Amino acid sequence: MKFFISYRTVSLLWFFLIMVALVTQVQSTPCTSTFFSALVQLIPCRAAVAPFSPIPPNDACCNALKGLGQPCLCVLVNGPPISGVDRSMASQLPDKCTTNFEPCEII
Repeated sequence: MKFFISYRTVSLLWFFLIMVALVTQVQSTPCTSTFFSALVQLIPCRAAVAPFSPIPPNDACCNALKGLGQPCLCVLVNGPPISGVDRSMASQLPDKCTTNFEPCEII
């Protein structure tokens, strides 16, 4: 009995493997900052993430967020409680700053 794989099947398999590798690479990029240094870097965002704050993030906050990166923001959002910080508002910063971050999974 011969085993035959079509060119299309091989092409689809390669496409699938490449997509899995790309998704895995994006999701597995770790935060290179410590919790404390990431928190310090986002000090310009303090007013925008205070509970019930109507203040939008300013340019300094958005620049700090872009410099910090999505993995480190997720570490902060899912880390220990931070006095004066609303986690939900912090997780909304990427949308408010128009970054291309994937949403953090809030644990």
